[in-house]
Amino acid sequence: MNTEILGIVAMFLLTLALAIPLGKYISKVYGLEKTWLDFLFNPLEKLFFKWSGVNPNEEMDWKQHLKALLTINLIWFALGMLILMTQGSLPLNPDRNPSMSADLAFNTVISFVVNCNLQHYSGESGMSYLGQFWLMFLQFVSAGTGMAAAVVVFRAFRDKTATELGNFYTYFMKSCTRILLPLAFVVAILLVFQGTPMTFEGKDSITTLQGDVQEVSRGPVAGFVAIKHIGTNGGGFFGTNGAHPLENPTYFSNMLEMWAQMIIPFAMIFAFGFFIKRRKFSWMIFGVMTLGFLALAIPNVIGEMNGNPMIEKMGIDTSLGAMEGKETRIGAAATGYWSIATTVISTGSVNSMHDSSMPLSGMNELLAMMINSFYGGVGVGILNFFIFIILAVFISGLMVGRTPEFFGKKVEAREMKIAMIIALLHPFLILVGTALTAAMPEYGAATLNNPGFHGLSEMLYEFTSASANNGSGFEGLGDNTVWWNISTGIVLILARFLPIIGPVAIAGLLAAKKFIPEGDGTLKTDTATFGVVTLTVIVIIAALAFFPVLALGPIAEYFTIY
Repeated sequence: MNTEILGIVAMFLLTLALAIPLGKYISKVYGLEKTWLDFLFNPLEKLFFKWSGVNPNEEMDWKQHLKALLTINLIWFALGMLILMTQGSLPLNPDRNPSMSADLAFNTVISFVVNCNLQHYSGESGMSYLGQFWLMFLQFVSAGTGMAAAVVVFRAFRDKTATELGNFYTYFMKSCTRILLPLAFVVAILLVFQGTPMTFEGKDSITTLQGDVQEVSRGPVAGFVAIKHIGTNGGGFFGTNGAHPLENPTYFSNMLEMWAQMIIPFAMIFAFGFFIKRRKFSWMIFGVMTLGFLALAIPNVIGEMNGNPMIEKMGIDTSLGAMEGKETRIGAAATGYWSIATTVISTGSVNSMHDSSMPLSGMNELLAMMINSFYGGVGVGILNFFIFIILAVFISGLMVGRTPEFFGKKVEAREMKIAMIIALLHPFLILVGTALTAAMPEYGAATLNNPGFHGLSEMLYEFTSASANNGSGFEGLGDNTVWWNISTGIVLILARFLPIIGPVAIAGLLAAKKFIPEGDGTLKTDTATFGVVTLTVIVIIAALAFFPVLALGPIAEYFTIY
């Protein structure tokens, strides 16, 4: 037990130790300062911009940033639909996997374009290698899109008064070449040495100890798995994701993949502080996020290590923990930690079956996605938290009888309306989607393998995962149906782009306002007190919105076991 706990502590501390220098490096990248990779990528970037006709030095306002972001995502969606609906007839398909139906292709492409990777298919049987490579490309560019959007907020608060906030394509390109690609390359190499395959060969035939012949899927797995975690994408090359022994062969690979999915979300927080020269503010953000993360992760680790009392009553030894749906090479403790890290960060990869988690562990996994503000995905995590900062600034200003100000800019009605719409959009999409599905048994109950409280949790988890851009699932759900593919696809679109548009619009509006120098009466936003206020706002909004449905799902299930 002590060894398992030490492994978890080591994973967290190693990530934090490396996130600070990486954050400083990211700040230099977005500040367009000289970095050690310039000699390699500067010529390639110049060639790309020359070929594409994009002027990387052209300044954009926040509206132009969003126009460029939405346009390029629309193009990726169209190309993805074409590839996945015809992959059965295209090259790089040694296992002859079929083309996707229109509704499944719609869900899959949207999911990867928006950095969610909600998968209603099994990779080894539902995707050709060409399709996997296109999805791998989307894992790079969807992460780069979110990071480029975050830089608009960075710029808005670095410059005292500004309408020009850099160039989207420059930030996007540098996110991919200077940050995502080098890290993914290192992780992929290490995974290859751990036994993760990287090949274009089709299935391999092996003879088991019993003498049976078994077909084992393989492919360019290491490259796919590396960017799925570095970019907090989470989509698995195989159907069982990080629980598959070829995606996650050893305890070391488990630690590596855990580090990979947490490193950039951590680093982006510190990069914000370095970029706007307010390091104390970034530590306030990190402190609030870490408190929230630990409040969810610690109970999960303990709960999964304690085991299932119903199995123990049957006389079965549960000293290893609640091992249903888990891998013995990873263990219950590291699995419980991963389950919260992947839902807090919005990676969505799994190294166990979340459907088999203990009821309160499942509730915490849901809460991590419902709150959707502790660390979060690359780029968009800090955008989500930014909304709650604006709400906390406004509430704090009213409490002390002053006009709310944030970094010398007045927060007025227009910014508050946008912030409230974005804050309420998330619970609206989750609860309305779940309610509609529960009200139509032919679409909801008919697709469940588990009736009752757990069945409601499965439907709730699917819409929560889609709305949080997470991608994990309670896989007792038969989700490859027209209803699930289209309904979650719509949620994916709204839940990805509106929460990007909202914070970028607020940042753009605040950036254009007159800068007011800080005085003795200015609300300090880099203090522990303001951190507590922000955390309280987050908890209240999540509790008020989601407690009733959680009481009907995982909490009710808990009382049937204990």
